[in-house]
Amino acid sequence: HNIAIALQLISQKGLKLDKAATILAQGGIALNEAGIICWKCKYKYSYLRPITYIRKNIDPNWTPLIATPPFPSYTSGHSTFSNSMAEVLTANFGDNVAFTDEVNTKYGFSVRSFDSFYQAAEEAALSRFYAGIHYEFDNKEGMVCGRQIGKNVTALKW
Repeated sequence: HNIAIALQLISQKGLKLDKAATILAQGGIALNEAGIICWKCKYKYSYLRPITYIRKNIDPNWTPLIATPPFPSYTSGHSTFSNSMAEVLTANFGDNVAFTDEVNTKYGFSVRSFDSFYQAAEEAALSRFYAGIHYEFDNKEGMVCGRQIGKNVTALKW
């Protein structure tokens, strides 16, 4: 989804091949690194998912709004991935750049408009909390980690 957003923006802005290739390389590296560090945290800390805690301690019949992934909760992959790419897109397109995400309309999803890449990344993180598959701290730490990854990647000599 993050790469599709980058491709949509590259096309809309009519970027030349060299700039498009740089953005896609930075994004690909940032997303790859986000996956590595996020899953390293997941298996280092092995935090149980909200469903496990809630069913054991509050309501044995509780069900989250979406299916719970079969791996530990901390940190949130959506938070880490989305924020690493938000940092890359911000570095390349600017801060507080409004955009409309149209990439998943072919699958029946609504068009989403945002005032910045960070706002979109924060919504992606929050969606996992509201869906009942992450704790707030999963998201917060994933966001911090993702942004640092994006900063590290864009700070390289391109």
